[in-house]
Amino acid sequence: MNTIESPNYMNAKKGILSWLFTLDHKRIGILYLIGIMAAFALGGILAMLIRMELIHPGQDIMDADTYNQVFTLHGAVMIFLFIIPSIPAALGNFFLPIMIGARDVAFPKLNLASWWIFIGGSLFAVFSMYAGAVDTGWTFYTPYSTKTGTAVISMTLGVFILGFSSIFTGLNFIVTIHKLRAPGLTWYKLPLFVWGLYATAIIQVLATPVLGMTLILLILERVFQIGIFDPAMGGDPVLFQHFFWFYSHPAVYIMILPGMGIISELISVFAHKKIFGYKAIAYSSLAIAFISFLVWGHHMFVSGQSEIAAMIFSFLTFLVGIPSGIKVFNWLTTLYKGSITFETPMLYALSFLFLFTIGGLTGIFLGALATDVHLHDTYFVVAHFHYVMVGGTVMAFMGGLHYWWPKMFGRMYNEKWAKFAALLIFVGFNITFFTQFILGSQGMPRRYYNYLDQYQPLHAFSSYGSWILGLGFLIAFIYLFYAAFKGRPAGRNPWGALTFEWETPSPPPTENFDKDPVLRHEPYDYDKVLVERTYPEK
Repeated sequence: MNTIESPNYMNAKKGILSWLFTLDHKRIGILYLIGIMAAFALGGILAMLIRMELIHPGQDIMDADTYNQVFTLHGAVMIFLFIIPSIPAALGNFFLPIMIGARDVAFPKLNLASWWIFIGGSLFAVFSMYAGAVDTGWTFYTPYSTKTGTAVISMTLGVFILGFSSIFTGLNFIVTIHKLRAPGLTWYKLPLFVWGLYATAIIQVLATPVLGMTLILLILERVFQIGIFDPAMGGDPVLFQHFFWFYSHPAVYIMILPGMGIISELISVFAHKKIFGYKAIAYSSLAIAFISFLVWGHHMFVSGQSEIAAMIFSFLTFLVGIPSGIKVFNWLTTLYKGSITFETPMLYALSFLFLFTIGGLTGIFLGALATDVHLHDTYFVVAHFHYVMVGGTVMAFMGGLHYWWPKMFGRMYNEKWAKFAALLIFVGFNITFFTQFILGSQGMPRRYYNYLDQYQPLHAFSSYGSWILGLGFLIAFIYLFYAAFKGRPAGRNPWGALTFEWETPSPPPTENFDKDPVLRHEPYDYDKVLVERTYPEK
């Protein structure tokens, strides 16, 4: 048994208890998946309500105070309950040990604890909806967050608890990757998804405590009025922004780095070609993790910081784009002259390339001092953020979910419905958010409940796109749920991939492998190894 803890998998328990107290990393990954999909559904419903309200100026379906609460909850739920844990906690938990030839994570009990902590933090956060829903925006900026009568404490306490889940997961992954790799699986033979999770884990462990300390200070400020962020008592409200973004900009890469790892897997598998520049892609993940700690000030160009500080942060913002650019060019080179097939996971990978590139390029406008002053706090920022987070992380998550679904549940989904949903999501996303680039460049402020009549046609067009986007996700979740129980058997390796997880049965047994795995080839040796698919195409 190559785990540091030797877990009792509790197979004697039956029913729901066998899941709630399992130490099997695969079951914990599925539990995370259920939780984050519920959060995604809640955040998506809130987003639809926002877009319905903004079809016309003035009140349509909610008043201004309710609108502030809805968009705050949308942001907080999507960021802290869905996007941050979506890939590492769900897909990472399920596949990281298998991809390195291990039978479980290093600390199975800590892994189970991290899930229970995630549920506890989520319940605290959702409770705030009923305890006077918070209306500060998901960033909880002072001084307003110290004065408002809404449930700031319960929401921030929930996020504080969620941080421990993230830290525990990061620690577990770091130790697992260092200590439990199969014999012969050296660092340069690891799948690139594992490299992405490793870089993410470093950020989780180092950055998340800063968020925890910041939120505790905010709670203390509200309860005891100690003056940390109150200028009347010698405090500084901008200090909160420094603390918050010192975590939250690295957190952007907690969201996107695992997604980049998924894209490396998908492009190589469905181009049937060896990944180009393996070491460059692997090291660029670590470079992004390092530089991400140095760029928080680009969120604060108009906060009154010194011109020299703003210039340094602007330079570092451009610098962090270089390792991301390395990945994109290496993926494109891998596609060049590849034998490309367009199964659903590959459609999401190609969507990622298109949308994430737009998100990265529009970030240049926000990283440049002169243009950021005009675009700051407009819908241009909203569009940029969604192109990176949804066009990047969520597209990668959907691609990974479709890629590994047959392995997780042993059954295939309907490919025609899957491609149709992917098309709806791609079209709906661009209608919704590309329109917002135009709104922002014309001066439409973000977060506003009301707006001038001149913006109404673009707002309505964006809202109509959100309906297409929502329909695409709804269809995807329906056929995936159906496939988990009624889909046709997938076989051991439906895609003809080369990494360890495709050498196990579908779904994998409790301890992953019937016998100790043997490394026979590198993960992307498609120029040397031919692997036949294990199901006939239909």
